[in-house]
Formats: sequence, C-alpha cells, structure tokens
Amino acid sequence: MSNRPIAMRDAFLDRVCQAMAEDDRIFFVTADFGSPVLDRIRAQFPDRFANVGIAEQNLINVSAGLAVEGFKVFAYAIAPFITMRCYEQIRVNLALLSEVRSMNVTLIGVGAGYSYVVSGPTHQCYEDLTIMRALPNIAVYSPSDHVATAALFDQCLANKGLKYLRLDAQVLPVIYESTVPDLTGGFNVHRSGADICFLATGYMLHTAFKVADQLAASGINVGVIDLFDISRFAGDQLETALAPYAGIVTMEEGFRGRGGMDSMMFEFIARRDLQMRILNIGVEPGYRFELGTRTELHEQVGIGVQAVTKSVTEFMRKIQSKIPA
Repeated sequence: MSNRPIAMRDAFLDRVCQAMAEDDRIFFVTADFGSPVLDRIRAQFPDRFANVGIAEQNLINVSAGLAVEGFKVFAYAIAPFITMRCYEQIRVNLALLSEVRSMNVTLIGVGAGYSYVVSGPTHQCYEDLTIMRALPNIAVYSPSDHVATAALFDQCLANKGLKYLRLDAQVLPVIYESTVPDLTGGFNVHRSGADICFLATGYMLHTAFKVADQLAASGINVGVIDLFDISRFAGDQLETALAPYAGIVTMEEGFRGRGGMDSMMFEFIARRDLQMRILNIGVEPGYRFELGTRTELHEQVGIGVQAVTKSVTEFMRKIQSKIPA
C-alpha cells in the first residue's frame, strides 16, 4: 500500500476490485454513489454490480437477498444514509436474519463525522457509532487512514457476518507509514506515556497525535492508542495496554454522552473493575448549521486541538491532585 495519502474509499474499493477478479462470489451494490474506482468495478464486473438508485432501504434488502444466496456483499453509500435512513431494514433483514442464516455483508459508509464539512448536518454523521454499536451482531470498524482501511478489507471478506465500515470522506495524512496495523486485537498502541492515555478512533486519532505533541513540548508524555474495532476488540489485551495509566481519554467524532465510544469504555471499565478515571472527548450534542473548516467546527463543538488540550490539561490536574472528576 502506497504511503501517498489517498481517499479511504479508493483504498478499500481498489482491494474490492482486485478481489472480484479472483472471487466470483463477491457482489457490489451502491445507492447512486460513485468514485473513479467504482467506475472500474462497474465496467469490469457488470454482472456483479448493481446501482439501486437513491434508495438505501432497497440497498439493504437487495444486499440481504444476495447474501442469503451465498454472495459476499459490499454495500456502499453515504454514512448517514446507509445507517439512519434504513436502520429498520438493517435490523430486520440483516441483524435479525443473520441469526438464522449465514450472511457476509459489509456496509461501507463514507462521510464519518464532519468530513462532508460544507454539506451541513444532513450529510454529516455523528450518530452512527451509537446506533450501529447497538445492534448486537454487527462489527463496527472505524479506521484512521487509508492503510488501515485497505487492511480491513481482508477481515471483511474472510469473516462471515455483518460489518459496518465507517470511512472519512477526506484524504487524511498517513498514520501507518512503515507498517500495516495488526488487526487481530482491534487496536494499535502508537505511543506509551505516563498518567493518561488517549484512546481515539477514526479522524480523532489525528487530533490525539497533535494534542500529544503539544503536551510533549511541555514535558508531558501521554499514551496514544488507535481503537479501530469499536465492537469486538480484544478486551484482555486492551486492559493490559491501559493498566499503567491512572486515566484514559476517549476521543470520538460522534456525540458525547449518547451511547458511543464513551458508553462502551465506561462499561468496559466498570465491568472489569478497573481503577482509572475516564474523560470523554466527543461532539457537544446538538446540530449546527454554521459553515467553516473542519478545524473551526471541531473547536466550536469541543473536539478541536485547542479545546481538547484545555480539557485534557484540566483532567490531568484533577488526577495528579486527586480531585474528584
């Protein structure tokens, strides 16, 4: 995989295209949503490609039918539309049906968080981590760059069941420049530190590195972990990785306090009786219609570099002085 930054979707779709040449059981379905790589898939494999139009509910119905017939299905649409517009179809025709029928379906949602920055809240996606995690038998993947995204293809193809792949719409800097992440545990430890550790997913891993660099310039070293599997990470391994820290900071480009990554980690800590404090960095609940850069919008909703640095500094002060959080 090239170290030149490319769109996550192109990295993943390129792997799909390569695999379709070797496996005639792969079928691709889209809801009137395209890309240059998708044009190649449509041209090369017209008998295993379907555009259902602007009809995400039908996208799920068609995907379920193909999966029951034994196809390995990849369904592709804008993130809020492939999750919220057709949530009942996902629940009934995929989540419920997969309890009694073998299925291999990967839902590819492009446009996580604020990545469709100029399109406003209709096309931005802050809720998908919560609602897709709520379905008990769907794996939720949230990669941070195109290298990790491409690596997840093999896992999506090989593992039967249901997967939701949450992709950024923008071309992001490369995180995994020298190595492909080990996917087996669902997370990757990037840095070790003292006192606190950042546990970030998706775009927020980039913010975590920037905040960690600012703190390091002041002599404060924090851990950084990329949690790209939001549903089925290796709990024992993650507990071991977090054991040296007095506190963790979860970082998600989704609503704070609405059942996303913060809820998952609160439960994780409580069930395992871990003696550490937790601070969640997430989007301040509410919809905003202002236009601006992603950096500007992130600062406004509390997940920008400066906002996070301020919150983390206060969190560390409480931990070090043993003030109740």
